[in-house]
Amino acid sequence: MTDTYARTTNTWRNWAGNVTARPARVESPASVDELAEVLRRASEDGLKVKPVGTGHSFTAAAATDGVLIRPDLLTGIRGIDREAMTVTVEAGTPLKRLNAALAREGLSLTNMGDIMEQTVAGATSTGTHGTGRDSASISAQIRALELVTADGTVLSCSADEHPDVFAAARIGLGALGVVTAVTFAIEPVFLLTAREEPMTFDRVTADFDQLVTENEHFEFYWFPHTGNCNTKRNSRSAGPAAPPGRVSGWIEDELLSNGIFQVACSVGRAVPAAIPSLARISSRALSARTYTDIPYKVFTSPRRVRFVEMEYAVPREAAVDALRELKAMVERSPLRISFPVEVRTAPADDIALSTASGRESAYIAVHLYRGTPYQAYFTAVERIMTGYDGRPHWGKIHTRDAGYLSGSYPRFGEFTAVRDRLDPDRLFANDYLRRVLGD
Repeated sequence: MTDTYARTTNTWRNWAGNVTARPARVESPASVDELAEVLRRASEDGLKVKPVGTGHSFTAAAATDGVLIRPDLLTGIRGIDREAMTVTVEAGTPLKRLNAALAREGLSLTNMGDIMEQTVAGATSTGTHGTGRDSASISAQIRALELVTADGTVLSCSADEHPDVFAAARIGLGALGVVTAVTFAIEPVFLLTAREEPMTFDRVTADFDQLVTENEHFEFYWFPHTGNCNTKRNSRSAGPAAPPGRVSGWIEDELLSNGIFQVACSVGRAVPAAIPSLARISSRALSARTYTDIPYKVFTSPRRVRFVEMEYAVPREAAVDALRELKAMVERSPLRISFPVEVRTAPADDIALSTASGRESAYIAVHLYRGTPYQAYFTAVERIMTGYDGRPHWGKIHTRDAGYLSGSYPRFGEFTAVRDRLDPDRLFANDYLRRVLGD
């Protein structure tokens, strides 16, 4: 992944390249005290402040024309508590470094998303998740948070300390303060056996509840313009470890999933009429395989083909109906969709603005290759998902506003009340937050 900040021009771009910002200042504080001073000076100068991670959000959640705070120097593990089974890590630490460090200590997070390039604060602040029958998002694994609020106060919160802030700040959207450290629950490292297998759309949707129930982590990809899916089932294993072979793993994860897929997407963008044929080939390219490894090596995969994305969480019981409606929409439309549709699940959690707050959820994510016009496809998908009371992922493209979201989240008012108390002058505001939270 490339750095998302062009230092010579003071221009910041996100990973997908669909969001650009030109901040007045860029700051990289090396300590909590330096950060508090940055906030004080910004406030005196009448500038808004936004922290930014690695830019993997597709929305303008981190964009600002004020002060952009980069967490490059706020990295590393503060400490591991083996009695409490927690790790406290600086907010700017990339998930890939955290995962590797925990593995060296014989430890692991319980669940994670499918990439690990993001910083821990960026991933948790936008609700990054994987898939799980019993284990929820990365934010749901947080046991304590440290953040610097608008007035420079260093606030620690947990279920026992400032619990109202804790309920909101685990997915805080950068609206409550700048997160400086996160404490996660951890456990002894374990093995996961992954079973990847092609399956038809009709079979996956008919057996969806059974597949979710029988596997600790189930997800699948449907290839538009085909009746084909690729499924992945991960469950804990007694071992022994049996990772993919070096050559076969490279063929599946790099050559097919990235290299050849990149070529197919480029051809499809240039010649949209070729996409259905390419989709039929792509959907049959990956073969069944089984492997066993430590968690982060099973949960995550390299993602080198750049894209834009929309993702909605719907009640789990509505997932199959929503998917079938999406498939019917694609089939009757002139749209040509080169990227598979990703489906994952999560149990209910207790975080105010979590997309799984208070309800078991299924996530339906749609993508298009970077540079492809996406508005028509995403608008049609959004119309379907909002018909099922869908909640948009905070870091992915959507058009919802506070009027819609306040009705979809029972604890929306609880979050905005905490925001009013911690940032009454809206030091951390930007256009995205004005739209989704109101003012």
